Amino acid sequence: MSGPDLVNLLRATGARDGRLVHLEQLPAREGRRADWPSWADPDVVAGYRRMGVSAPWEHQVTAAEAAWAGRHTVIATGTGSGKSLAAWLPVLSAVREGAAQAASPASGRIGDYTRRPTTLYLSPTKALAADQLAGLHRLLDAAQLRGIRVTTCDGDTPLTERDWARDHADVVLSNPDFLHFSMLPAHRRWQRLLRGLRYVVVDECHAYRGVLGAHVALVLRRLLRLAAYYGAQPTVLCASATTAEPALTAARLVGVAPEDVVAVTEDAAPSGRRSVALWQPALSTGWAATWPGQGVDLAATDAASEALEDGPRRSATSEAADLLADLVSAGARTLVFVRSRYGAEVIAEQARRHLREVDGELAARVAAYRGGYLPEERRELERALRSGELLALATTNALELGVDVAGLDAVVIAGWPGTRVSLWQQAGRAGRAGADGVAVLVASDDPLDGFLVHHPEAIFGAGVEATTFDPANPYVLAPHLCAAASESPLTDADLPLFGLPDGTLLDELVRRGLLRRRPNGWFWNFARPERAQDLTDLRGGLDRPVQVVEIGTGTVLGTVDGARADGTVFPGAVYVHQGRTFVVDALEDEVALVHEDAEVAYRTKARSTSSVRIIGTRDRQEWSSTDAAVLWSFGDVEVTSQVTGYDKRRVPGLDIIGSYPLDMSERVLPTTAVWWTLSAEACEAAGVGKDALPGALHAAEHASIGLLPLLATCDRWDIGGLSTAVHPQTGQPTVFVHDGYPGGAGFAERGYRAAAQWLRATLDAITACRCQDGCPSCVQSPKCGNGNSPLDKHGAVRLLRLLLGAAPAGTGGAGAAGGNGAAGDGAAGDGDGDGDGDGDGDGDTIPANGRRASG
Repeated sequence: MSGPDLVNLLRATGARDGRLVHLEQLPAREGRRADWPSWADPDVVAGYRRMGVSAPWEHQVTAAEAAWAGRHTVIATGTGSGKSLAAWLPVLSAVREGAAQAASPASGRIGDYTRRPTTLYLSPTKALAADQLAGLHRLLDAAQLRGIRVTTCDGDTPLTERDWARDHADVVLSNPDFLHFSMLPAHRRWQRLLRGLRYVVVDECHAYRGVLGAHVALVLRRLLRLAAYYGAQPTVLCASATTAEPALTAARLVGVAPEDVVAVTEDAAPSGRRSVALWQPALSTGWAATWPGQGVDLAATDAASEALEDGPRRSATSEAADLLADLVSAGARTLVFVRSRYGAEVIAEQARRHLREVDGELAARVAAYRGGYLPEERRELERALRSGELLALATTNALELGVDVAGLDAVVIAGWPGTRVSLWQQAGRAGRAGADGVAVLVASDDPLDGFLVHHPEAIFGAGVEATTFDPANPYVLAPHLCAAASESPLTDADLPLFGLPDGTLLDELVRRGLLRRRPNGWFWNFARPERAQDLTDLRGGLDRPVQVVEIGTGTVLGTVDGARADGTVFPGAVYVHQGRTFVVDALEDEVALVHEDAEVAYRTKARSTSSVRIIGTRDRQEWSSTDAAVLWSFGDVEVTSQVTGYDKRRVPGLDIIGSYPLDMSERVLPTTAVWWTLSAEACEAAGVGKDALPGALHAAEHASIGLLPLLATCDRWDIGGLSTAVHPQTGQPTVFVHDGYPGGAGFAERGYRAAAQWLRATLDAITACRCQDGCPSCVQSPKCGNGNSPLDKHGAVRLLRLLLGAAPAGTGGAGAAGGNGAAGDGAAGDGDGDGDGDGDGDGDTIPANGRRASG
């Protein structure tokens, strides 16, 4: 079906019962061509022409010219705008030019590849690297170029293939994780590649945000340092989604000034008309838990639904599954994005069940895609979608990034993805290559989603977010300095590259026994038992993945992140893999043993408790006024979570049919936090009584987490919090904001140092918001696992004014000017540790003791 036909289908489906809340139609755009650059290799150009690219778009040429001239470049244009050509045109032309020079008798180096230009391509996921490799092979075949050697090299690559890449490859496609753990520590074995390094291509660079962004920036600086050691001065070419301040993002990654980066942001590629529907699931009653077609009087239930003025709505996953079935029945090639791995399996399973009633062959053309699948399984799913064997995939954000699945007609987004950057990345997967496309944002039962679908100006009238990270964060920087010193001793000349004004931090590492100081620099202490690279993990966790193994056959079905295993593959859990259902028998020694049970008529969901325990206070401030005494503290805490049981939920309605206890080990995150306390009596005197206090604290916590990125250059997904009316250690109402990173990352400390300014910005954001009872722009959080309840916006204002009234003069407290802004969106999800990350959007939970820990 064409784009207009799909729009009519959505109107017919959702207009009658109010599910289609808003339809935004973005106009088509004509493309603008440019001539091929004079330096471009003729055979490469011929290859592109045979693939249908008669001439490049203007933005492709602008970026390619800058890179060819040796200037660091970032190209930040829309999804499907052909950013890859801007990179591969100079890369392949350079290889061809270098090969010709090496083969010339005048060079005296016939057959010598030690200085042949090489390129290192880095992507945030293995899927994207594999996709780029397939595209490069198609181009080289079209150009009839057999002499250019390209390959992937990552954690899945066999040792023999790694050896070949080291010895022969002109272009190596990898990821930052492999660079950190394998390539840079063994740089002497990779010196052929490093010696000839002409380009470093950093794809989807907007994905590197928060702590991950800081890590990747430091890995890149270590790479550039070693390349310089071998005599190379590579040009860095970054590709990004449309994002705010792309030059600043690229400059922070590379370690140069923003003015040293050429930013190409004007998209000259053609774009078909894109229709974006904002969709709210239908109201639900008891009948809605029954699957349509099972003896239900649908006419009667429709009437009952229309008569219902308010109440719970169907889940976003059920609604997305219905839409997916409708779109596939209409022949539309579709992706459904969902926040969790479990959700991807559920949507695929429910859509297949719908489609079997219509056409069994259609049901077989729908599948799930997520992190945790084996690499070969992911590659096969990508191939089948590209070829058309599969019509649809339900996927996590593992497919948000630029894997080429051109020809999609529609995208369904089940739940707000966290940022407008992610929304447009996902929506842009439909209608690529200038065709019309349709995207549907289905609101989840979170009030944030409900607000957005009813306030389209918050989506279409606002710019995209900037990518935020801080490479100078000493908590992240310190282990990378150790890694760099182990690769090659650090000297004073290296300090500017890492943003160090002097050697103070290095001397602190010497004091801790990690480095050794010598007259000619700082050396890694090789007497230590661990490798320097093992002091940190780029994706924030050191838990080993858990393998899911089928009993009897010994087949490895997939993997689950170690940090998520307790809540995913606990004994008794139902594990869904491509429509097959398994029950977990045991979880031990990083292995989950499962058996298949096709008759399972329920799913499982873990229940957990969370708490924050104060380990030690590093610093504190006492604020006081006639109305309140406030104690601000910064120190070490332990954030403890424990899976205590699980619920069985009948499918498809997911109503609870039983709850069962579990005896699982506690998981403890040692980190740092800032927290404030004041008396319940002061709160009550300020108009926040006992009943209102939990909601007021919770709202103040959410808003302060949203505003901390203004001061700490972090992402709100890097931090978490807890609010409680009576904390067992303080004995008073307390709000914690903690780093979501083992050992801390410096964000909470920054909040403590700028406490009054932080509070003032938080209060300004809430009071400037014109909503009545709280919305995503002030006190609602996109991460809140409690459905943003309870929240008391007005109570939070009273508490914040009470706190600021006690702030010392001159600290930005009462009456002082502070920052303004809304609680910013963070970017969804965290990596799964293997370079094929997807986000589960885990939020906060309400433990049995009534304390609330916000994720």
